[in-house]
Amino acid sequence: MLPAATLLKKKGANKGAISAFLISTPESGVDSIAISFALLDPIMAVLRPLAAFFMAIGAGFLENSIDWKKNEGPQPLDRGCPVDNCCDGRDCPPETHARHHSFFEKVKAGLYFGLLEVWGDIVLWFFAGLVVAGCIVALVPDAFMERWLGGGVSSMLMMLVFGIPLYICASASTPVAAALILKGVSPGTALVFLLVGPATNITSLSVLMGILGTRSTMRYLLIVSVFAVCMGLGLDMLYQGLDIVPRAVIGTATDSIPASVKTAGAFLLLGLSIRPVLIRIRKKFYRPPLAKSFKSGFPENMKPHK
Repeated sequence: MLPAATLLKKKGANKGAISAFLISTPESGVDSIAISFALLDPIMAVLRPLAAFFMAIGAGFLENSIDWKKNEGPQPLDRGCPVDNCCDGRDCPPETHARHHSFFEKVKAGLYFGLLEVWGDIVLWFFAGLVVAGCIVALVPDAFMERWLGGGVSSMLMMLVFGIPLYICASASTPVAAALILKGVSPGTALVFLLVGPATNITSLSVLMGILGTRSTMRYLLIVSVFAVCMGLGLDMLYQGLDIVPRAVIGTATDSIPASVKTAGAFLLLGLSIRPVLIRIRKKFYRPPLAKSFKSGFPENMKPHK
């Protein structure tokens, strides 16, 4: 997201818009919502992007109300082809530009982007989150979680201290949050982790200081923290008002799906994961061989003087 935020700033976006983008994007993606529905429950799947939306609006409004700078002028629109960037769309009539690709080509490009590119970006983080979730379930005592993170403002402040510096994406944080709830952590405290983890970490905050400035970054961090705690408290009150036991509903949203469909989906997901995982491993560990010869670039007819 940080490269996209940098590009938005270069295109003329103000600080409030950039802050809202950084908060809402990781929580409102289709991948994040789908994983939340599968691993958490429908309430969390709905309230997670909704909470991020209000948090983003609050951060953007506060930033623009304090540090508003009028744009220099309208920025040029990007009219490039979204399928394969075959045309920039500037000197191409709209009716001709719309017919560059058939419906089948557009569907093919969308499936390729969703099944390969998007999943390839999050696959390692997702499996890392599953591993961490498994370790939490197997190693952390229930009594410890219930005592320190069972709910209330103190639990959420502790989760802020833990979640703000942690580098974790929205997809990887979801199985970890599910494991925390199963161990006795309140849904509101888990929501705080889901909101602050992807939106803040040590690396991104240092980069944000260069994009937004120190004061704007501090306001960004303040809004994220305050809104996350307030949303967490409201979520705990909702579960208590509906008399829902969080442990009993976590992961049950997909119980209506036949077991054969779940098994087929699991194998399909593993099959789609092989290629991006191998590509990541190769980029990480493969080093191209060093050149065995060197060409100076001087003309061949030039010889050294004796």
